[in-house]
Amino acid sequence: MKRNQIVILGSLFLIFTIIFLVIIGKKKPSEKEMKEEQKIVYLPVRVVKNMEREMQIVSYGQVLPNAEIDVAFEVQGKLEQGKTYLKPGMSFEKGQILYRVNNEEAFYTLSSRKIQLANLIVGILPDIELDFPSEKKKWTSFLDAVQPNKLLPEIPSINSDKERLFLTSRNVLSEYYNIRSLEARMAKYTYFAPFSGTVLETFAEPGAIANPGSRIARIAKTNDFEIKVPITTDHLKDYQKQGKASFYTVDGEKVGTGTINRISDVINQTTQSVDVYYSIKPVDNYKIYSGMYLNVSISQSASSESICVPRMAVTDNKVSILQKGEVIDVAVRVVGNKPDSLYISGLKNGEKVILEKVETDRKGKTYKGIIR
Repeated sequence: MKRNQIVILGSLFLIFTIIFLVIIGKKKPSEKEMKEEQKIVYLPVRVVKNMEREMQIVSYGQVLPNAEIDVAFEVQGKLEQGKTYLKPGMSFEKGQILYRVNNEEAFYTLSSRKIQLANLIVGILPDIELDFPSEKKKWTSFLDAVQPNKLLPEIPSINSDKERLFLTSRNVLSEYYNIRSLEARMAKYTYFAPFSGTVLETFAEPGAIANPGSRIARIAKTNDFEIKVPITTDHLKDYQKQGKASFYTVDGEKVGTGTINRISDVINQTTQSVDVYYSIKPVDNYKIYSGMYLNVSISQSASSESICVPRMAVTDNKVSILQKGEVIDVAVRVVGNKPDSLYISGLKNGEKVILEKVETDRKGKTYKGIIR
């Protein structure tokens, strides 16, 4: 009985030992393979095949209205509604009354001053009849034309220095020009639309108190746009030489054409490029809106053998190529661009250019390419 138990236990021990050794034997090669696999880095590559092509230089730009201004008054008073109740998005026509400021108090003050001027003239008519008998008729006619609710007529011509001194000493001239100044100010109580356009924002509602210089609304001119295009200094001469450009949506639909209006003399700090302003004329009655972003394309006059790669593959005018498992940086020349790609020259046919940015720490790594 004891002997049978010893035999069974020995057999079980032997079986477990064999299983353990098999597992250990399989595990060691697996770990080794994993370590070797970790040293291999796979990268997307493209086999260089240079082609001669007519280059398209593409940039982007934002549509801006040619005129965009703030509505504000130079006078103070209660704000009143114009021809229509204005809200963002509403359109208006040139010459339309957009807002008014209540001018009742100013109107009565102005009417009172006109009556005072009439009284001054009434008081000097006897002296005019004695000293300037030939001038009485024109001053009588002027007096009849001075009405509290009408604009002042033109002051009669003064024919001598003596007459001028006389009118000055009686404060007639100073009162006349003070009233003309008040009349000019009365025109500032009404805001007429300087162009046809759209309301962008409103900052005050009818019934509020308008203060001099405070913003009431912001308006923009419609159907008269320009597009601001940031262009790198490398391509600025190409755009200047062409003068004309075509505009496309991000989907590639052509929406307009235009010519250069002006070029900024300073570098845009945000984009590190020069801002070029184009006029824009829609094609096929395409509706263009302020704020749209469009791609701007010109045809480059010179053709060049090149290959197209993603923008991320080019850093400081250099790309990386894969050669015998190693990554090598090569200088190239950018000869054209699209919104997400660049055309480059300087590579040889058959070389494998890497399509993404490669890490700088490449020690102990082997690289393999996946052709795309």
